[in-house]
Order: sequence, then structure tokens, then C-alpha cells
Amino acid sequence: MIQADSLLRHVVLFKFKEGTTKSQIKEVEDAFSALPSKIEQIKGYEWGLNNSPEGLEKGFTHAFFLTFESEEDRATYLPHPDHKAFGAVLTPYLDDVLVIDYWTN
Repeated sequence: MIQADSLLRHVVLFKFKEGTTKSQIKEVEDAFSALPSKIEQIKGYEWGLNNSPEGLEKGFTHAFFLTFESEEDRATYLPHPDHKAFGAVLTPYLDDVLVIDYWTN
């Protein structure tokens, strides 16, 4: 489904296990950041670290923001072999994940 004048956003938040090293986290960051060059359906990508002063992050430190033009593009991305390979890199270090998708207004 494509919504006129709207983009599909895929927001992913990570909370890493206690004891995960900086180099292990960098491995995850690099692996996620490589996906847009491997999966053409990703039309936009950005990420960053939490810096909110509110103290409401509940241990989540990393935010990743992907853009798709359609639900079909997202449906191609989710089971894509490169996305699955990224999951294998991430899983040993992941304590929790939160994913929200929405159409822009």
C-alpha cells in the first residue's frame, strides 16, 4: 500500500545487554549502517544515540530511523537475507528492542 504524499517510517530502538563492549556496539552500528547500501528498498536511513535530559529512555540508547516508500518495500526488507544477517550480529548483544512503523502525516 502506498499513501499519497506520505512515507513509511520504521523506527528501531535498541537496549544493549549489560557488559556489551564499545567495540561490540560499534560492530552492530556498522552492520546496521551497511544495510542501505545492500537493500535498495531503504530510501532513507539515519541513526543516533539518546541524549534526552528527561531520563525516560528506560535503558534504550540507540535509535535507527529507516524510510520506505511502501509497505511492499518494507515487506521485502524484513525477510531480506542481509537484514537477517544483521540480526545475527545484533542478537548476542541485544537486551531489548522497540519497533514502531508509521505513515507520515
